[in-house]
Amino acid sequence: MTRIDREAAPATAIAALPSVVALLAGRRGLAAGLSVLPAAIAAFFRDPDRTPDHRPAPVDDVLSPADGKVMYVGPGQDLVAPEGEWQQISIFLSAFDVHINRAPYGGRVTAVDFRLGKWLAAYKHESAHLNERSDITVEREVGGQVRRVHFRQIVGLMARRVVTRVSVGDEIATGQRIGLMKFGSRMDVFVPPECDLLVTAGDRVIAGETVIARWPATVTSVTS
Repeated sequence: MTRIDREAAPATAIAALPSVVALLAGRRGLAAGLSVLPAAIAAFFRDPDRTPDHRPAPVDDVLSPADGKVMYVGPGQDLVAPEGEWQQISIFLSAFDVHINRAPYGGRVTAVDFRLGKWLAAYKHESAHLNERSDITVEREVGGQVRRVHFRQIVGLMARRVVTRVSVGDEIATGQRIGLMKFGSRMDVFVPPECDLLVTAGDRVIAGETVIARWPATVTSVTS
């Protein structure tokens, strides 16, 4: 099932005004043509169901947090990755991609850090540390070891707002919806060195579906 996120309401209403004005002026043909705009805006906020909405993800899997194209896979980049040793996966979302974001890994939210910034094109390297963004850290104990995943919502040239719907202390599941970004944008995921990276630059990924990294198997059970 595909729903429309509640954030669509204000933008869709504004986009519908020209069509309403044309209709009131008796320009039915023009009004019909202009009605495409609010429909397109509403479609941008589409929120389709994905596999984690129906069954939990394997405990060792890290899922894509966004629909889009993988821009970078490799060691954490300078001025981009958090302090420490990380591997990085960066995903670019075009205006045509689903913009609902999902948690790449489940656990307890230990940090949420929103920062104001610029609106550089999201595919640029410097957008990761100069643009408006929201950083989220999740921790989870598996087999006596604490696993930590850090991920980041970043606005782009068209995107002007990050919406983050989780808070410190929340327990979230892998693949759970955590917010969205309005119009073209970027998401970065940072995982520890022991994880195997399963995507390469240029790959298309789907939020909540594509496994982008995996921990070496330590348990046989499947949990969210």
